[in-house]
Amino acid sequence: MAENYEIDDLTTEEENEETPFVEFDISVSPSDPTLELLASQVQRGDIIIPFYQRRYVWKIEQASKLIESFLMGLPVPQVFLYVNIEDQLEVIDGQQRIMSVKYFLDGFFGEPDNQNRRQIFKLKGLSERSEYNGKTFLELSQRDQRKLRNSTLRAINIKQLKPSLRNDSVFHIFERLNTGGTQLKPQEIRNAVYRGKIVDELKALNLTPGWHKILGIKKPDKNQKDIELILRLFGLFEVWADYEKPMLQYLNGQMDSNRDFSSERAARFKNTFPLIVNKVNNALDNPFRPKRVINAAVLESVMVTLLENSYISADDLRSRYTELLRDSSFTEHISGGTTDTLVLRSRLEAARKILTHA
Repeated sequence: MAENYEIDDLTTEEENEETPFVEFDISVSPSDPTLELLASQVQRGDIIIPFYQRRYVWKIEQASKLIESFLMGLPVPQVFLYVNIEDQLEVIDGQQRIMSVKYFLDGFFGEPDNQNRRQIFKLKGLSERSEYNGKTFLELSQRDQRKLRNSTLRAINIKQLKPSLRNDSVFHIFERLNTGGTQLKPQEIRNAVYRGKIVDELKALNLTPGWHKILGIKKPDKNQKDIELILRLFGLFEVWADYEKPMLQYLNGQMDSNRDFSSERAARFKNTFPLIVNKVNNALDNPFRPKRVINAAVLESVMVTLLENSYISADDLRSRYTELLRDSSFTEHISGGTTDTLVLRSRLEAARKILTHA
């Protein structure tokens, strides 16, 4: 009987990925907007929160202590804002601080619930001797209201210069500067930086029946590693001969250049992916696990070959997959530096040769 490796989070064999060297073509300038200005900019949409997969998570006690810090004149950590092509300010780091300020000035904590009800924002969790405990913004003295509205929060404004030297510098800015309680993973950052139809298309493909069975997980991965694997398959589909390391940068480029997901290649991938998922499930039990956990290099090699050669039957896949895992020209390229340019190309060439019997 085959073992069942089904788990909650997707675990893959570690790949020795080369860290891309990035030369930033950006300008950085500080500003000191008042809290009243920040709140109004959020209200107008001049400041936006691009991490729509991350919600406001602070407790009211945390937000209250932030407000108290401003009222007491204590220092508050700076925020990082990215100036996008529409001259909107995208929050890279500081969402919780900015939204806490807006909520307090508005008088309500958080967003409305399903019944459109909102919690009144009374400062909570401060010391018993604090004169601000239990007060809303409007219950503060006129002096304190004025002090809070006119308090400033240091913002570091980052703008990519044009013409750009690299199309993925924004990704690395988000990656390095976002310091929230839960660090965002590469695919989550891509969804924020390279917004477009491709985000929804990849999420839809991730719900393909049988895909998570292949990966051995019960539900979509919370860090979107499953979606990143689909992006990797699409990024190599029909164009893997053009691949250049590092993989992280290559996937950024694929996400950027295919934002509208409207090419004929995208259509072929979208139509063929569910068929290949079904074929793999019919032919193989717990596939792509030479060492018990998913090996992305094996998965990518087999599935890209199947996507490009969909005539391969389930019976042929079953017998040739075993042959592939015994082939030294393939197995020597599925561990260690698996995303090296020549290693990846050699691996895919070996997979194509054996699986198609070319």
